[in-house]
Amino acid sequence: MKNSADSVQLKNEIKEAVDVQRTALTEISAKIHDNPELGFQETNAAGWLTQYLEKNGFSVQLGICDLPTAFRAGYGSGKPVIALLAEYDALPELGHACGHNIIATSSIGAGVASKLAVDRFGGTVLVIGTPAEELYGGKVLMAERGAFSDVDIAMMIHPSVHDVATNQALACQTLDIEFFGRAAHAAAYPENGINALDAMLQAFNAINALRQHIKDKARIHGIITDGGEAANIVPAHSAGNFIVRAEDDSYLDELKERVLDCFIGAATATGARLEYRWGDARYAPLLNNQTLAELFSQNMQSLGRNMLSADPTFAFGSTDMGNVSQLVPAIHPTVAVAPSDVVIHTPQFMEAAASETGNLGILDGAKALAMTVLDLLANPKMVTKAKEEFVRQK
Repeated sequence: MKNSADSVQLKNEIKEAVDVQRTALTEISAKIHDNPELGFQETNAAGWLTQYLEKNGFSVQLGICDLPTAFRAGYGSGKPVIALLAEYDALPELGHACGHNIIATSSIGAGVASKLAVDRFGGTVLVIGTPAEELYGGKVLMAERGAFSDVDIAMMIHPSVHDVATNQALACQTLDIEFFGRAAHAAAYPENGINALDAMLQAFNAINALRQHIKDKARIHGIITDGGEAANIVPAHSAGNFIVRAEDDSYLDELKERVLDCFIGAATATGARLEYRWGDARYAPLLNNQTLAELFSQNMQSLGRNMLSADPTFAFGSTDMGNVSQLVPAIHPTVAVAPSDVVIHTPQFMEAAASETGNLGILDGAKALAMTVLDLLANPKMVTKAKEEFVRQK
């Protein structure tokens, strides 16, 4: 870019390009929010998003990576290739209590506004639709199937209660557990039974004891999905679903073995037979690219947001964006859409995702992403710097 005046002018034009889309973006967000679809079932959401992108000059491929609700929409040609990632799946029972309607619409809004930068400086902007983040790790599958092989930079925003440039996300993997015992009349012939529910409860107690002796940022949590049929029948079957999280891959491997020992011990103690299966999709820890984070933070600050370098609550979960961040320089900043006392994955956050504050998060997120695209396309040295940092981190 020739000078700072050019930069200010182009960024103003990008902000105006997002504001022009306000009605369309908030309407699409509301439709996604009001029609929640679980992972790999986001037919309506994928359709609304791709139709909008196609209408605005993007070349669209729906059903990439053998996933019917995944898509790739591109504008421009050549390098660098900058991808804006969209999520649009909902949570069971809670709908869009994670605000993925905001993620999706901020990315498509940023993509359309970024056309100004592509037309001026060249390169390619992609909007990549990534289904099933919540439960199945859609990006894990897409990464394995080459969806990001030609991407130079990947970015997305996530709604939250703080404006944060870099976030920590833990490596994690799910574990499905089943215990098989033997049914018997619980009063008349209890000695003939093997209680599969007791095995599950003993395993829970062992995991609760294990929690005292694991690293601070590690997490183990789970639910019982089957605990028996009736109180007067010794449960012949129990089942549960668990998630094991750790700060890095090596400790996750260690912790997985210790967690599994809890279930093996419970099976031995009760006589129940254990069957288990680790989830196919393993979420990698998030690798924050500081070069990109600084650019994004500056652009958010220009919109009046008070950006924090890290989440003051030290809250962290897991995201399949971590897997993308292990392949290319990436950021996953958060945009505040609710008061700080609201907790994500709750009905209160679901309401916030459809509020005026949520809509402002869409617009500010889209503007900051598009302005960051401009920074990268206008100054290829920043792309090189981000890549060199990525190599050092790896």
